[in-house]
Amino acid sequence: MVKVVGVRFKKAGKIYYFDPDDMDVKFNEFVIVETARGLEFGLVVIGPKMVNDEEIVAPLKKVIRIALDEDFEIHRENIKKAKEALIICQQKVEEHGIKMKLVDVEYTFDNNRVIFYFTADGRVDFRELVKDLAALFRTRIELRQIGVRDEAKLVGGVGPCGRTACCAQYLGEFEPVSIKMAKEQSLSLNPTKISGLCGRLMCCLKYEHENYEELISKIPQVGSIVITPTGRGTVVNSYTLLERVKVRIKLKDGTEDILQFQVDEIETTGEIDPEYQRTIENSDEEHGINELFEME
Repeated sequence: MVKVVGVRFKKAGKIYYFDPDDMDVKFNEFVIVETARGLEFGLVVIGPKMVNDEEIVAPLKKVIRIALDEDFEIHRENIKKAKEALIICQQKVEEHGIKMKLVDVEYTFDNNRVIFYFTADGRVDFRELVKDLAALFRTRIELRQIGVRDEAKLVGGVGPCGRTACCAQYLGEFEPVSIKMAKEQSLSLNPTKISGLCGRLMCCLKYEHENYEELISKIPQVGSIVITPTGRGTVVNSYTLLERVKVRIKLKDGTEDILQFQVDEIETTGEIDPEYQRTIENSDEEHGINELFEME
């Protein structure tokens, strides 16, 4: 077991573990830590705790000190300089005629390097741009190409729900989201209804996915042949949250009727009605939707 604290460098950034050493580091304190990029200014979002060795990336870097007044001043000055650097870099991008969109600029705490984040449709040759920027800022320059999800996280905005985008508010890392999650939650597969600011599937589709998977495991799939109190029939629809299904049943007089049953009232046979052999997972419609949301 190792004693660690969790530190973030941005509001909704990834949490990194650091060794607090013998310091009395508390939750919600600002600290100066050593990283692969040099010294950084961060916020303790996870107080001191013990974790297994497998949960850390060795070697574990140390907390240098709890932030002092002069550290806060340096941090504020770096934010100010980053805004100025963004304007200067944008001018240089236009001068060189490079097809890229600047998203954000970041100074490391020790001013050892300046990092420019940008988006572009493909690969970008920015060698001449880097030379110009290095001459202007007289420090190490990094240009990092990011995807549309990372751009939305950095820029922020209001989602379809009317609240601040989750990625910009608190999500430390992006988790995979698939069209299957939207289907299992009985959501419209219209891309405009299930996509976020970035144009990708909304991150919130993941939030209730485990609960839906648990419920769906209890419910016979559409097309299954089941035994009901009224007789043998075929499942034609299901209501996941209600744990209820609609079943088409042939009555004794030769007619058909569609009745609703709770899942615990029916028994599955393991058979599939031949009419439902071709499911939506294999349809051309869904393949087309998957292509629209193909991840980078």
